[in-house]
Amino acid sequence: MANRRERLAFNSHAGADMAKMKKAKRWTKKEFRELKAHSKAKTPVIKISKQMKRTVGALRQQASRLGIGLGHQRM
Repeated sequence: MANRRERLAFNSHAGADMAKMKKAKRWTKKEFRELKAHSKAKTPVIKISKQMKRTVGALRQQASRLGIGLGHQRM
């Protein structure tokens, strides 16, 4: 079992990492419509990411939930 100092050091370090994390923004109806329009227009994901100020991963994940394709996932 780890001694008390090791546990305190580990816990304080984990807290510092949590403080750096950002809270996820909620998706609005307007953003859903915009994402669907970009999918139809076959806009590159990088451009969508910059315009909507969302990460590429977040865009792909949301598109998957909506059942629409983005980038190489498009049929």
